[in-house]
Amino acid sequence: MAEQRKVGFGYNPPTGDRQLERVNPATFVQDLGRVLDVACKSLDSVWISDHHMTADRFRLECWTQLTWVAARYPTPLLGTVVMANSYRHPPLLAKMAASLQVFSGGRLILGYGAGWAEDEYRAYGYEFPSARVRIAQMVDGIKVMRALWQEQPANYSGTYYRVTDAYCEPRPEPLPPVMIGGDGERYLLRAVAEHADWWLPYARSSEALRHKIDVLKGHCADAGRDYAAIRKAYTFLVFLDRDRNAAIARAGRRIENDEHPVFAGDPAALRDFLAERIEMGFDHFPLVFPRFPETDDIELFVDEVLPAFR
Repeated sequence: MAEQRKVGFGYNPPTGDRQLERVNPATFVQDLGRVLDVACKSLDSVWISDHHMTADRFRLECWTQLTWVAARYPTPLLGTVVMANSYRHPPLLAKMAASLQVFSGGRLILGYGAGWAEDEYRAYGYEFPSARVRIAQMVDGIKVMRALWQEQPANYSGTYYRVTDAYCEPRPEPLPPVMIGGDGERYLLRAVAEHADWWLPYARSSEALRHKIDVLKGHCADAGRDYAAIRKAYTFLVFLDRDRNAAIARAGRRIENDEHPVFAGDPAALRDFLAERIEMGFDHFPLVFPRFPETDDIELFVDEVLPAFR
């Protein structure tokens, strides 16, 4: 049985205009620094999303922003939510991850996924095969990266990627945990059961999450994998205010999204919301605070929610 783990909380800041926060391209770097100065005093991790573009809106590249965060903030864990396998040749990404482990003192959690944004793929010239093929490519990418991290020299020949007498020195210490993002039931959750150290589903209702967990447990049983050995993270939008009605008003129509629900409420309700997901087995929460570049929601979380889980 897996040991009881301390519950961790992280911050998923904007990488640009994702139509949540108030982002000014001219002041974004300075604004990001001010908000991270607050978040990194109390939260355990920083998580960066991976998009090259969202239409014509201002957007920065994931790994570049992650390394900026790593250099500026020496304490928090560093994660990606999540990197698309297709966007970087996996043997090169293995080298990038190994190098960041050296510079960061071993703080990387490699969030990884099969990719989904077809318009972005097409715009940047990537092929966009079926979801089943993209998931198979993701799995092959994980296998070749782990070969490079653990073998000297590495030799791997998969369906999509191969290396021959390849060195990845220095090898990463510790090995970066691989967190697979997504919750497609037939292929993606099977990949989680067979290959993931961590799992990150989409934001779901409690009922839907419990169903996804049951599906993952089934895949783990089929694969001979201990379900409890897979860490579970959960990311969601947090509209937080001492006044519940103000939080709901701020969330607007997003609160009507039953497929990918957000949280909108006061600190007591958020404590209950998190406790329910902790009871389900989730123990790390990369949170999106949409008040950026203001920090009042982060500070309210730190003052009135975080102490209940420490």
